[in-house]
Amino acid sequence: MPEKEIGVSGTLVWYYYICPREVWLISHQINPDQDNDNVSLGRFIGENTYQREKKEISVGGSKIDVFHMENGQMVIGEVKKSSKYKESARMQLAFYLSELKERGIEARGELRFPKEKVREEVLMDEQTEQELERVRREILRIVYLDKPPQPRKIKFCKNCAYAEFCWS
Repeated sequence: MPEKEIGVSGTLVWYYYICPREVWLISHQINPDQDNDNVSLGRFIGENTYQREKKEISVGGSKIDVFHMENGQMVIGEVKKSSKYKESARMQLAFYLSELKERGIEARGELRFPKEKVREEVLMDEQTEQELERVRREILRIVYLDKPPQPRKIKFCKNCAYAEFCWS
């Protein structure tokens, strides 16, 4: 591991709930196949939905997809192509809410699934904060491993942009 300290980001929280190996790979700048259909679709959805809202605000090492003000309160949104990974997306958004709170900014969150025309509110509560703290520690443990965790066949492997890296 290089001398540079790696911080936890919303992206790592997202990957943690899907595959620990992806956490290690992305944290070591081993990027997924950018030509993967799912990566391309995600990029397209991010660029072409919610045109009237501000896009990509950076907070720490994280990028929040969309944000706007509503009745004097900041509302941040995480846009995903499908609710298939809802728990992962919920915790990623909770991480962003936590990052903002640490900087003195109160906000509420919305998960957005434009293809499904669904929005779901995400609020921070004590249980979510405790889960995030556990996840942060576990992500750092994975990131500082000398080698990535061994690949494990899981249901998400079929569409994964790292598939060739893991299974070639």
